[in-house]
Amino acid sequence: MTQENRQWRLARRPVGMVQERDFALHREPIPTPSDGQVLVRTRWLAFEPAMRGWIEDRPNYIPPVPIGDVMRGMAVGEVVESKLDGYAPGDRVTGMLGWQEWAIGDAGLRVLPPDTDPRIALSVFGITGLTAYFGLLDIGQPKAGDVVVVSGAAGATGSVVGQIAKRKDCRVIGIAGGAEKCAWLTDKAHFDAAIDYKAENVGERLDVLCPDGVDVFFDNVGGPILDAVLARIALHARIVVCGAISAYNAEERPPGPRNYYRIVAQRGRMQGFVVIDYLSRAAEAMKDLATWVAEGHITWEADVQQGFENVPKTLLRLYSGQNFGKQLLEL
Repeated sequence: MTQENRQWRLARRPVGMVQERDFALHREPIPTPSDGQVLVRTRWLAFEPAMRGWIEDRPNYIPPVPIGDVMRGMAVGEVVESKLDGYAPGDRVTGMLGWQEWAIGDAGLRVLPPDTDPRIALSVFGITGLTAYFGLLDIGQPKAGDVVVVSGAAGATGSVVGQIAKRKDCRVIGIAGGAEKCAWLTDKAHFDAAIDYKAENVGERLDVLCPDGVDVFFDNVGGPILDAVLARIALHARIVVCGAISAYNAEERPPGPRNYYRIVAQRGRMQGFVVIDYLSRAAEAMKDLATWVAEGHITWEADVQQGFENVPKTLLRLYSGQNFGKQLLEL
């Protein structure tokens, strides 16, 4: 067993686009668990667009990662040593273990069933699935027959949102970048239609696909796409603000949406949410998601990179649109 713990720590606050040099590789001895703790060897890391917000010193829903600390991140690992009842060596666990090869955990870690694929544990059955489930059902409140539009639709969250909406008998249109992603949405995830924002005029396509307006918009992107949808919302529309990846790496905050007045005219509702507010209800979501996956109503993709040395580089894939599905790294 290696005698050192490699970690990626935050080296500086990024300005504009996050860069590899914003993180620094650090080595230290493998930690020893105390009573009530476990030692976990990290096997898989998950990457979220929201990580950009976690490393900047601006008001957010959680405190920023301090300079010099291990970068925050969800992971799947294996218990190597346990001083905590209910956890045994060999157990596969998931939790916020961070960007490191060895981590100390506590009762906040979730033990996975032995046959669980780590890729689905960190996507559909992880933060991604919970975000899609509660964001759409609690905030979006779709009804049968509604027109649901999803931006960032080929991403880990957006793809699950659309498939849940289909399960609720909605007409679903996804917005994604590139012909391959759009084809996957219609052929594999069974969206009713897809708009390639890189090759098509989003507004014009929405006019054709949603002639009576958009009832629910699940927004992961913000920017011009949000504006295009706001101009076409139906009466009493619900706009679910999940993320704004188009602006995460901007040096200055872009201006707000020009078409926000449509919310007034159409008596709509635009609401943000944070998935941590729903963790107490995670079992409710997991039950439904597991059923829908087993029944074939939800399919998923994972973009898996390899090697601990490539951790920062893997994060950057999210912001360049290189990933297809949930961005993961196998150590």
